[in-house]
Amino acid sequence: MAKKIFPFGAIIGAIAGVIAGVLVAPKSGRETRADIKAKAEELKDKAETEIDKAKASAGELKDKLKK
Repeated sequence: MAKKIFPFGAIIGAIAGVIAGVLVAPKSGRETRADIKAKAEELKDKAETEIDKAKASAGELKDKLKK
């Protein structure tokens, strides 16, 4: 169970870290918003990758259980 929850916890932790880092950085509002947008896109891509991995793993497990 913990192995299934860890990737989601890691993603949430990464998001919190990025937000904290961006908010304390001494940049203008425009630069900060651009950074937030870039990091959000990056995290979205990572989340999609993790979801794809989880789906593949679930498919493999399903195949094993059928056998």
